[in-house]
Amino acid sequence: MKKSSFVAMMLGVVSGVLFALGMCMALLPEWNTMTQGILLGGLGLLLGAITVLVWRKMEHKAPIRWNRKLLGRIGVGVLGALVLGAGMCLCLVWENFLLGILVGLVGILILLLLIPMICGIQ
Repeated sequence: MKKSSFVAMMLGVVSGVLFALGMCMALLPEWNTMTQGILLGGLGLLLGAITVLVWRKMEHKAPIRWNRKLLGRIGVGVLGALVLGAGMCLCLVWENFLLGILVGLVGILILLLLIPMICGIQ
């Protein structure tokens, strides 16, 4: 395993755990730790962004160029994740299983659109 991959894996795990724990703290009312959870989740997101920058630097890759294409991909990813999450909420919180499954499938289809957007169709 390359050193850059190992460092990225370790930083990614730490940032993921911080984000997940922060979201649990923020969203579980029994814990009564909303503010601390938001701060910890934000720290996890920040560490995730730093992980990408550190990995790209260690791999000697060019900095990320922001353009319309990249912003469109990010938008499709965010939209797909939100629609999939809404479907999960419909199933798990409001117990509307049929609509939740349908909305979740639409979210998965939106996320599947990312494959041709990023890799292209050959």
